[in-house]
Amino acid sequence: MTQEKVDIYLLTHQEYFPSDKMMFIREKLLTLPEEKSQYLSFIELQKPTVNLLFSLFLGTLGVDRFIVGDIGLGVLKLLTCGCCGIMTIVDWFLIMNRTKEKNFDKLWQAIQ
Repeated sequence: MTQEKVDIYLLTHQEYFPSDKMMFIREKLLTLPEEKSQYLSFIELQKPTVNLLFSLFLGTLGVDRFIVGDIGLGVLKLLTCGCCGIMTIVDWFLIMNRTKEKNFDKLWQAIQ
């Protein structure tokens, strides 16, 4: 990929990935062949802020964890009402980073 395309992709998608992984993404995208760069538009990334809203309003039911793909924790939160609210409050602070990590994993698998 050209540097301009990489810069545009990173600017438009920086909210989806952890800030400490941006250099790894940049280096990998610069060495990515043009044929594979077309697949970047087909990767479904989740917005961390939307997942935070799910966590705020439906976190007791585990909806935020189901959306991220942590089915086990989602079932635990569903059956225990968010572990009596403690796990729900903890997830308010952790769910955005977890969503960004999942997005990074999706991107990394797609460009390998």
